[in-house]
Amino acid sequence: MSSEWSDLNKTMQNQIKKKDSFNDGINTLLELRKGLLKEIFKFKDTIKRNDFDKIPFINAKGYHNKTIVYSLWHIFRIEDIVTHTLIQKDKQIFFDKDYQKRINSPIITTGNELVKEEISDFSKDLNLDELYQYIVDVNESTIELLRNLSYSDLKIQMSNMDKEQIKELKVVSDDENAAWLIDYWCKKNIKGLITMPLSRHWIMHVDACSRILKKVL
Repeated sequence: MSSEWSDLNKTMQNQIKKKDSFNDGINTLLELRKGLLKEIFKFKDTIKRNDFDKIPFINAKGYHNKTIVYSLWHIFRIEDIVTHTLIQKDKQIFFDKDYQKRINSPIITTGNELVKEEISDFSKDLNLDELYQYIVDVNESTIELLRNLSYSDLKIQMSNMDKEQIKELKVVSDDENAAWLIDYWCKKNIKGLITMPLSRHWIMHVDACSRILKKVL
């Protein structure tokens, strides 16, 4: 993992703990995400489309046992779900802009339920250009959210109603590899959701993508 990303993440977490440094913390988070997004777009400029579907560490344990395109889908589906359904209580970008059809995805979920060859098969049919546009739209929406947050908002807790809304939307599979996500998110407040998945989740998966990239080149 990049020491720069790790250091920015630690700094951000310390800054948002205190009211006086909260705004600095948001700026640090935006700086971190900007660097990670630059890395995400570097993938598109560096490798061919079929390289996005390769799964060189298929039997490994860790975030790198995926494909790059799956990882990008996973990061931003989770972020869309968390920022819109849980935090803002509004419609996900995925549904609002018809991204299932645009990306040509057979699923609307986070993809946690997929394993090994299922991940590879899923990856091959996705429209990469539309997936990257989804990334842009979700990121821009999250930036707006973060800039409008106040220190007092951090204490807002997710509720049982939020949990039921996630279940009703069916955006998390009931497979055992995925279903735990609902409880995981809904036990958190907004501060906890900023910590994971709006920052650390990016770091882990982008770092894993970088490992995959080195293997497929």
